[in-house]
Parts: sequence; structure tokens; C-alpha cells
Amino acid sequence: MTDLVRRAEEWLAQDPDPETREELSRVLRDGDEAALLDRFGAKLEFGTAGLRGELGAGPNRMNRVTVMRAAAGLARRLGPGGHVVIGYDARHNSDVFARDSAAVLTGAGLRVSLMEDHWPTPVLAFAVRHLDADAGVMVTASHNPPRDNGYKVYWGDGSQIVPPLDEEISAAIDAVGRVDELPLGSEWETLGDAAIVEPYLAALAELPLGEARDLRIVYTPMHGVGGAILLRAFASAGFAAPAAVEAQFTPDPDFPTVAFPNPEEPGAMDLSLELAEKAGADLIIANDPDADRCAVGVPLPEGGFRMLTGDEVGGLLGEYVIARTSGPGRSVAASIVSSSLLGRIAEAHGVRHAETLTGFKWIVKAGDGLVYGYEEALGYTVGSDQGLPVRDKDGIGAALTVAAMAAEAARDGHTLLDLLDRQAQRYGLHATAQLSVRVQDLSLIAGAMDRLRSGPPKELAGRTVLSAEDLSAGVDGLPPTDGLRYRLAGDARVVIRPSGTEPKLKCYLEIVTPVERDVPSARVRATEELSSLKAALSAALAL
Repeated sequence: MTDLVRRAEEWLAQDPDPETREELSRVLRDGDEAALLDRFGAKLEFGTAGLRGELGAGPNRMNRVTVMRAAAGLARRLGPGGHVVIGYDARHNSDVFARDSAAVLTGAGLRVSLMEDHWPTPVLAFAVRHLDADAGVMVTASHNPPRDNGYKVYWGDGSQIVPPLDEEISAAIDAVGRVDELPLGSEWETLGDAAIVEPYLAALAELPLGEARDLRIVYTPMHGVGGAILLRAFASAGFAAPAAVEAQFTPDPDFPTVAFPNPEEPGAMDLSLELAEKAGADLIIANDPDADRCAVGVPLPEGGFRMLTGDEVGGLLGEYVIARTSGPGRSVAASIVSSSLLGRIAEAHGVRHAETLTGFKWIVKAGDGLVYGYEEALGYTVGSDQGLPVRDKDGIGAALTVAAMAAEAARDGHTLLDLLDRQAQRYGLHATAQLSVRVQDLSLIAGAMDRLRSGPPKELAGRTVLSAEDLSAGVDGLPPTDGLRYRLAGDARVVIRPSGTEPKLKCYLEIVTPVERDVPSARVRATEELSSLKAALSAALAL
């Protein structure tokens, strides 16, 4: 307890934030050892996802001291004279953390361009290359709960950092002393709309969007920062303004209408589905709060709507982009937890395909000529013959392209569901599902991974496990990562990995089913088989 108190008092002495000072002072006055241990018994680790965690006092929370240390570490790694672009979303303290970063970086002798408003993450990723900056910082926790915030770092190529850069920056952060002794600057450039949003929208206008535009769209930014810029993007491309879910349109860091501000979470899309029914919509589009992800919903022939999976959208967008780009050097990429469908599409069209580790930091580095990349968690980046305008997930560019694809299908008398059926008939039905286990104790995840490594299952749901690969050893030329991959008899696959941003163990299942009679029959069969496989895997995890 004595050491915890000493560290807390040292933290308190340098903390510039009255709110977290009061929080920590209260904990000290109460002698609350559990609260001190929670805040000072561990620290947020800086990795390839940067920093992400709950707001509050101490090194195991997101706060001004944590952010200033991160900025100082980044400054040390870059050195004086570098140029850093900073963006931020509308979460609690995002603007404060952005200004603190600007002050620390300029105080260390770097040039800083700070965005004047809360804008989407893809705008920041675009800005790094557009402004020829050396690095970028985005203050966001994407679709995490309201009390979280985060700190993402981009390098000069416009993509998120990968090893060993994360380790080098982390070591530099550890060497930072008291933040109240850091030199702080106050002279930085403010990036206005004309300097960065307009060039971003101009770049999206070069995507392969075709000419069909007759479509009724319902849209939600999920209380985030994508709304205004998406509407401008659609207007610039010639689409009628989507009908917005008004209760979710204005940025609100408390996300009052949803339990989790993630389109994949149960209930998150309820208001959008309700509006789509009333409006007779042809398409539902949703962004997550920082607008780097895009969710898609479509009407059903029998009435009602359903949300497409990330893999379904990934396959549709992949074939659409491949068909509308040209050149022998083109390539597409997807993560190892995404459907294998994109690889079969690419092979059929004579386009190179790459499989990468999870995360867009890896996808956009998959090779030259990349015109498209995706991961199943609703992340897509769409390019043209000129390449990718955004080297990260871009929920606004993806939304535009999905709308163009749906409008073109409608013009020709088809729906996105028809396009999915065509793909199933041509490439086999690639049915995917997830099993996600959220825990309070992270040691449970480590224990489950250890058990599976030491004793992998021989069969799952009656399917023989043909191979059990430990991804921590590095396989198929991929860098090592904490994960397992099982290949099963009957063209099935399971990938298991701990989440990089949440206390979850995530499992990704795929079964490829030939379409022998009709697609609906194949879907019923695949759904039943996925359900059995999920139950067997859940038993094997023993969580």
C-alpha cells in the first residue's frame, strides 16, 4: 500500500487536470487500496493499436498525463523538425488530449498541424500523406464504451504503426519524466475544412462509383463524427441526401441511444431499422463513432431488413472494385480472420490476393498495386487505378462505394442479395460466424489459449482437425501473433485470437458449402453446420 500511495502522490503532483486530481485525491483520502491498485498496479501498454482504455487517473487510465507522456515519447522517436498531424473525435476529452499533444510536440521542436474540429479517423489517415507529414495522431476509441478513449499513431505512409516502431515509441515513453517539466509550445497550425476535408472529399470522388444514383438510403453515424462529412460526400457524388437517424446524428460522447456504439452489437441498429421500414429504404448505412467502419443493411423480399455481415460486404465490394479497375499489377488483401471468398474472387479475375494479420496496419502493407482491402469487422478501404486514397479503414469511402454498387444493381433489376447469391453459385457459399467471449479477468483468455496450444482438439462438430497452426510461431510468411488456426475437413476453418482492444477472446468460423441445388438450401445447411461448430468450439474453450 505504501508504494501505491507514493506513486499516486507523485502522479497527483504532476497532473494538470482538476477532474482527475480530485478523483485521485478522493481515493487517497478514502484509503481505497483496491482503487489504487486498479489505477497504479498496471499501466496502459503502448502497442500497434496505440493506447486505449477507460478515462480516469493513473497510468492504467486514459488521462492528460498518459497522453502527454505518449506525445513526448513520439517526439523523442521522431526528433526535432518532424511534422505531425493531429486529429480527434467527439469523445470525452478528445479535444483536450489533442491540444495537449500539440503543446508537447511543438515544445519538443516539431511542427504540428491540428485539425480545427472533430473529424473522422479516415480524414486524419488521409491528411498524413496529403500533407507529407512524418506522423499522425488520432485521439479516438472508435466504437468502445463511452468512458473509454484512445490514442492511435500513424507513420508517414498514412498507415498505423507496426513493429518495431511501436516498441521504439513505447521505450521512449517509458523514458519520459514528469510531464509538468516538459517544455510546452503554443504555436501550431490549425487545419481548416478547405485544407483537409475538401481534398479528402475530392479524393473520394475518384473512386469507382459508376453513374447510377437512384437509391433511398437511411444513415446513422451512431452519435459519432461521420454524419456531416458523409452527407457532403454523398451530395458531391450526386446521391440524394440519405434519411438520417436524427436521434443519433449529432455527436454525443455518451452515446445515449445504444448500449455499445458499435453497429455489430445487439440493438445498436434498432433505430435505423425502424426508420428504414418507415421510409421504404433500399439501403441502410451505418458508421461507427469515428467513421472508420461501415455497416450495411438491406430489405428482404418477404419484408423487413437484415444487416449484412462484414464478410458479405467484403466479398461484394471486392468483386465490384476488381471489375472496375484495370492493370496487371492490381492486388487485394484481407486479414486471416476474414472470409477466404476474396481470394477465390481474385483468382477468378486474375488479380493478386494477399492474406495478412488482423488490422489495417497490415492489410495496407500487403503489396504494390493494392486497390482494395477489408477485414470482417466492418472495415474496408476502397481504391481505384490510382491506388488507395486512405491507407486505413474508411467508412465514408466504403459507404459511397456500397451505395454506388446498390444503385447499379437496382438499375439492372437486382439487389445486393441477388449479388450475394450469384457469388455463392460461382465460388461456393462462404458462410462465416463469430464466437466472442467477453471476460473480466484477462488471465482466463491466456489460460484458454494455453490449454488449446498444449492440447488442440482432434475434431470439432464431427469434422476432423486436419491442421492446428500456432500463429505465434509465424506461419505462411506472416509475422508472429497471438492466435491459433484450425483447418477442418470439409473446407472449414477456425481462427482464435485475443482481441487487441477489448477484454474478449474472439473466434472466427468459416464453412464453404457447394451450391448443389439452390442457394437458400445451401444457406440453411451452412447455418446449421456453423451452429454445431460454434457449440463444439465453445465447449473446447471451456470459458
